[in-house]
Amino acid sequence: MNDWLTLLQDHWAWLVFAALLAIAEVLIPGVFLIWIAIAAAITGLAALALPITIPLQLLIFAALSVASVWAGRRWYVDNPVPSTDPNLNDRTARLIGELVTVVEPIRGGEGRVKVGDSVWTARGPDSEAGARVRVTGAEGTVLWVEGT
Repeated sequence: MNDWLTLLQDHWAWLVFAALLAIAEVLIPGVFLIWIAIAAAITGLAALALPITIPLQLLIFAALSVASVWAGRRWYVDNPVPSTDPNLNDRTARLIGELVTVVEPIRGGEGRVKVGDSVWTARGPDSEAGARVRVTGAEGTVLWVEGT
């Protein structure tokens, strides 16, 4: 008796694979698997409509995967998803407006400030250790500050 995989026609295997990828995208969201699922579904529909061999199906799937991921990425670049917190992963941008304490005097425009439990390089007007200053900007890991 043939096992169930050999009984499953090619197009159904592709469509089941597409459904499993779509379910995985819902369970583990990453906005990536859905594009591969679309490629698998199109490959399944092509296998249903045309008498194509397995190697050609794999080639079609690979090409469609690359094309769909590229198109999906392009779509997300052109249509960004709005965020309630656009600075979520930009720690320095989140610090703008915060009051911080000078731990090493700012002399000649440069010193160190304490932010939470860490110390950052700061640039701004001369200030003594212990002074409170406000973060006005950031460049890399250097904070721009001004007196309060």
